[in-house]
Amino acid sequence: MIAPPLKKSAGFFTNVLKLVSGTTLAQLITILTAPVIARLFTPAAFGLLNVFVSLVGILAVVICLRYEYAIVLPDEDAEAANVFALCLLIALGVSAISALVLLLLGRPLAALLNAPQLYKFFWLVPISLLMQGFFQALNYWNTRVKHFGRLSIARVSASLTTSALPILLAFFGRADAASLVFSYLAGTFIFTLVLGLQVLRDNLAIITRSVARSRMLANLKHYRKFPLVDSWGSFINNLSWQLPSLMLLYFFSESVVGHYSLSNRMILLPMTLLGSSVSQVFFQRTSELRSDPARLSTSVELVFRRLASIGLFPALVLGIAGPELFSIVFGASWTEAGRYAQILSPWMFILFISSPLSTLFATLERQELALVVNAIILVTRFAALAIGGLSHDIILTLVIWSGSGVLVYGGLALWLLKLSRVDWTSAGRTVLQLLLYASLPALLMVWLKNPLAPHALGLLCLTAGVSGLYYAILLARDHGLREYLLALLPARTTRTG
Repeated sequence: MIAPPLKKSAGFFTNVLKLVSGTTLAQLITILTAPVIARLFTPAAFGLLNVFVSLVGILAVVICLRYEYAIVLPDEDAEAANVFALCLLIALGVSAISALVLLLLGRPLAALLNAPQLYKFFWLVPISLLMQGFFQALNYWNTRVKHFGRLSIARVSASLTTSALPILLAFFGRADAASLVFSYLAGTFIFTLVLGLQVLRDNLAIITRSVARSRMLANLKHYRKFPLVDSWGSFINNLSWQLPSLMLLYFFSESVVGHYSLSNRMILLPMTLLGSSVSQVFFQRTSELRSDPARLSTSVELVFRRLASIGLFPALVLGIAGPELFSIVFGASWTEAGRYAQILSPWMFILFISSPLSTLFATLERQELALVVNAIILVTRFAALAIGGLSHDIILTLVIWSGSGVLVYGGLALWLLKLSRVDWTSAGRTVLQLLLYASLPALLMVWLKNPLAPHALGLLCLTAGVSGLYYAILLARDHGLREYLLALLPARTTRTG
């Protein structure tokens, strides 16, 4: 029996707005509590947490062997339900294998990482991986059926947990790395639980009616490119993301890793706030348009323009006044983290554009190209960290890493535009226009930064003022963006589906 199709509605940018609204609230909670948490915990504690998260993250990206991406691809919802169930079973199996490996090799691994204190947390790794696997399957099921409001609720719930729990534990005298690790796991659990309960409530019937072992095996074979090709590319890419924490710990110290972790969180804030939401809806949208190259090209060019418009000025602000802003917001002990963010800001801008576009590899089923790109990223990142680490100069390390990142991710963005038949000349013209729009606000910030640096409120007001000026100029010049934003409110309030 074929289950009835699930209801699908809403346009691309409306779905982005649904995700962004929840993500914005979740990030607002994180932003408001981050200065408090930064003052309660030491950089070394943050460094240890970041190393633990890096270890989990290396395997989390392949916990479902990338079959979660295939959930959005079948034409029939019944087939998607079988892929969803397949993801849950794979996550359970991989988590069990990781538990066995850590039972046998956990202590030597902790010693190899020069962090023996991590061993006491290793029993939590398989549990965290299982939650990550279930979350990823639930996440892409929701992407398929366009219930993006569910994700917003789950994100806010997880953010409340992750932000409030460390403060509560520190209040009771537990301002250590264990409290940060426990809070991280609690947030992941809440995210998965809230999302899972909503799926059980709304979609359990269609999933249970549709799932069959033969159909799961058929989908296992049909989408084999994801584990055979894409999973390796994703693993390599994620390993390159986790390398900084592990190599900085090896060459420098837990405190350096802690400063890096805070700077990394802040420079990726635009990506977390908007880029991940665009990425998710963009993947769903391009999956629908993959058989129509002309419409796909138009959609890709539009998303490129919007991402570049939004991401440019935050990168400029960090590049101009990163150390001063970090010192004001997080305390004087975190000025070094601001210096790191200042160095990494150009890379952040390029990443903000290229990361959502990279889902085109999966949409166009060109996973072999993604594997090549991810291998290049891994090699360049390892080389940058090794060269800088051997020099024992953290600033040089980050400069080399940021520069190589700009070149590699910039090349990736151009390649993806070419794959989707977007004119490079048009893309270059867009970036030049944005730099022109940003020139006046940026010059004002450079001119007034030093006089206002001793005055925290003045510098914060300057940052807000020049940012507002940039986006005002952008909206005045970009009629399409302005009209779209004005059209969103009535579209959102009148839609019932």
